Amino acid sequence: MFSLAGSIVAVVLLSLAVAPAAARAASAGADIAALQVGLRATGDYQGTIDGVRGPATTAAVQALQRAAALPADGIVGAQTRLALGVHGRHPYGSRAMSAGAGGWDVAALQFELARHGFPSGAVDGVLGPQGVAALARFQRWAGLPADGVAGPSTLAALRAPPAVSPVRLFTPLPGAPVGDGFGPRGNFFHAGLDMIADAGTPVTTAGFGTVTFAGWSNGGWGNAVVVQHRFGLSTLYAHLATIAVRVGQAVGARVLLGTVGQTGRATGPHLHFEVLLRGANIDPATALGI
Repeated sequence: MFSLAGSIVAVVLLSLAVAPAAARAASAGADIAALQVGLRATGDYQGTIDGVRGPATTAAVQALQRAAALPADGIVGAQTRLALGVHGRHPYGSRAMSAGAGGWDVAALQFELARHGFPSGAVDGVLGPQGVAALARFQRWAGLPADGVAGPSTLAALRAPPAVSPVRLFTPLPGAPVGDGFGPRGNFFHAGLDMIADAGTPVTTAGFGTVTFAGWSNGGWGNAVVVQHRFGLSTLYAHLATIAVRVGQAVGARVLLGTVGQTGRATGPHLHFEVLLRGANIDPATALGI
């Protein structure tokens, strides 16, 4: 059923001068994410793969440099990338990526795919089956041949900004605080919003549409509901305790569809809420205006 601005980024990207211009086509965040993946592999970084060059990432670069007997200046030049091993090879855009590929560019690709709404499991710098499937889904979404190979056309499409909601939706849990938001979480990507509420709290539809799924999902969502809206939008409501709608039912906005629960892979009662545009996960905040 289913970033980083400023002088530090400029220094890091300028230090990648060994790469041709096409190789620097990833967003600044994707290159930093690729660096973080490499640093995780060497054991120097335990933080989130978020594409942000914060103090923990800088400290990890310096630890790697000291271990490799390099000047601990925090600048990711050719020798520092060499110390990353396979995770420092292949600048983004320097080759086409297909199943089994690994390296800096694959980590950047995984991060870009997730940022554009097609997460593929762990961001680890290896293009496995999940990554190939996510790549093909993005290609279809972008109107490209879905060959599962990230060549120039695919990388060009990934340079576009991530999609946002074309319309405003209602929040399914008015007043509920947001726990985990849309974006990186560890070395994975959280594709929705976690809204915190007591078990049994009513959950309502974010807009009018038709229920296309209502029941138990084996993907970890537990009891879940999917509603198809206009403009290619759909919404997902997961971890429900109870479900009050059925497949095929036409629903209005703010109609009861179930109650908050802790079903599936949930550590506490909350609603996991996703918004998709033609199958691409988009930040629900762009639809809810939060």
